[in-house]
Amino acid sequence: LVSTQSTGVTRNSRIKKITREIFFYGQIKKFFLMNTRIASRFFFNTRRNKNLLLARTQIFGFSTLPPFNGQPIPYSGPSASEIWDLRKEYLNPGIFHYYKTPLVVASGKMQYLFDETGRRYLDAFGGIVTVSVGHCHPYITKIAQQQLETLVHSTTIYLNPNIAEYAKALADKMPGNLKVCYFVNSGSEATDLAMLMARLYTGNYDIIALRNCYHGMSPSSMGLTAHSTWKFPVPQGFGVHHAVNPDGYRGPFKYAEKDMSDKYAADVKDLIETATSGNPAAFIAESLQGVGGVVVMPDGYLKKVYGIVRERGGVCIADEVQSGFGRMGTHYWGFETMGVIPDIVTMAKGIGNGFPLAAVVTTPEIAKVLTHKIHFNTYGGSPLASAIGKAVLEVIDKENIQKNSLEMGDLLKSKLLDLQKKHDVIGDVRGKGLMLGVELVKDRKTLEPHKDAAGFVLEETRKLGVLIGKGGFYGNILRIKPPMCIHREDVEFLSDSLDKAFSKI
Repeated sequence: LVSTQSTGVTRNSRIKKITREIFFYGQIKKFFLMNTRIASRFFFNTRRNKNLLLARTQIFGFSTLPPFNGQPIPYSGPSASEIWDLRKEYLNPGIFHYYKTPLVVASGKMQYLFDETGRRYLDAFGGIVTVSVGHCHPYITKIAQQQLETLVHSTTIYLNPNIAEYAKALADKMPGNLKVCYFVNSGSEATDLAMLMARLYTGNYDIIALRNCYHGMSPSSMGLTAHSTWKFPVPQGFGVHHAVNPDGYRGPFKYAEKDMSDKYAADVKDLIETATSGNPAAFIAESLQGVGGVVVMPDGYLKKVYGIVRERGGVCIADEVQSGFGRMGTHYWGFETMGVIPDIVTMAKGIGNGFPLAAVVTTPEIAKVLTHKIHFNTYGGSPLASAIGKAVLEVIDKENIQKNSLEMGDLLKSKLLDLQKKHDVIGDVRGKGLMLGVELVKDRKTLEPHKDAAGFVLEETRKLGVLIGKGGFYGNILRIKPPMCIHREDVEFLSDSLDKAFSKI
């Protein structure tokens, strides 16, 4: 095998012959499977050598998950069928699941998950964009264990150093005068609180949101959300008005139009003038739409809209629930990629790396409105939550997570664009950093959504050892948002797996 790195006209034929023999006898395959560090060094550190990549494929039978020293925790719980029976009997039937045969996730480590049999999967969806720095990250786990043995809950009626130190650490990550934090437990709670603050501060009631957005499932945040699939027929959305979504692929104004951002911003202005009193309380938008299918706003759009809203007395809210904490790669916050500074920021999901934690960060002036009455959140900013949240910030910095998100995101996006050239079912590839989307269509001219293809790819990639998500109004967009600790070898494996799945459509 080592000799295959030499030059010569017979190199390709020699490697094919050798690897066939190795695969037939299986001895080297067994050796590498038992000695993952050696396999990692030999194959993956020489990944640019096409012959060694061929050897890897021959030895392992197909493109395999990169070697990993972590081991699954031995599982002794109920079987998949037993779990499914319990779930059907005792959990609300409205709780949906992925895959025709539901997957049991028994344990996880960094960018990988293990099922009840010990099989490993690359988690390319990050618990719906929630696991930011890795499953069971050792440092965060250590901090959590220490805090569990010290103090779990006290509420904010008493002083505790954790919440104060965490608030400072988080505020230090914010630009401008965004310096005051309020901790809650979920993105929906954060959205509700942001709406309340905006209305109290401005004295206005109307809020502008975007079509195709998702901001939560509480009664108030459901009113902001603009997907019929997520909205129940109950009173909701009072004072909420939805502007045309600035989608350059599927919207009325396309990528190729130079004045696309002006046209979409003009709709916000028109909406304020015709559907509200003319003085909105707020404009809210995800910095990069998540559930809606990774829709990226055109350059200049947010700057124009912020100006329109502020001229009319409103404040601007950035939803960073999915896009924050370095996931964009180039910037720590999604709104920074648009060159704006909002008045209120909501955040959740990746803030706690899987622990229930969320926050609203705003200016001191806006924060004061909550002093007019009593406002309280029982679990918000508990000693445990604050310790974990602060640990997440520390890991992002110490392990250069944002830089990795940029580098791996750029690499993955380039590979997805290559796949788009190869497979006609891929209509659009978009996103930033490690928040990427692949829109599948039946026809690139008509843009007819191909929902069935998205479901098929989910099933096929699972078979190969990759877990991805899907979304968009039509359910035809693959959502690829892994923990930000993934490696180059993971990206290569993910790309290879997608290629195999697309080839079967």
